[in-house]
Amino acid sequence: MTTKVSPYLRFNDMKCKEAFNFYRDCFGGGEINLMTVGESPMAKEMPPGSGDLIMHAVLKKGDMQILGSDMMRDKAIVGDNVSIMIEFDNEKELNTVFGKMANGGEVFMKPEEMFWGGVFGTLTDKYGIEWSFHFQKRPMNK
Repeated sequence: MTTKVSPYLRFNDMKCKEAFNFYRDCFGGGEINLMTVGESPMAKEMPPGSGDLIMHAVLKKGDMQILGSDMMRDKAIVGDNVSIMIEFDNEKELNTVFGKMANGGEVFMKPEEMFWGGVFGTLTDKYGIEWSFHFQKRPMNK
């Protein structure tokens, strides 16, 4: 069985489209597909004025896929119970994306070499999403 984990991000205040464009820029490209409430088959059933909300968003770049929406059953609460881990192929790419994501966000730990042989860093971006960045630089120490 093949399993692929894809993060699903919830946004308030119509920030989904803005955030997905920001993430595409941070990751150096990718394809974004957005469907608004107004474009969906459910448009007639939704409250007036909700037509521009993003019902379904997908950012794809290579094997990476991030999903998201402005439309949820309740207000999204920013918390620290989820962190999105991005595994990089090299340290340069990790540092480049980390630097872009840190813009307007809060850095918890700058990328640095860790005891297990990886380079690791964490931040919360300007949309309140926590990200972890990792590159396994050398084999894990035992």
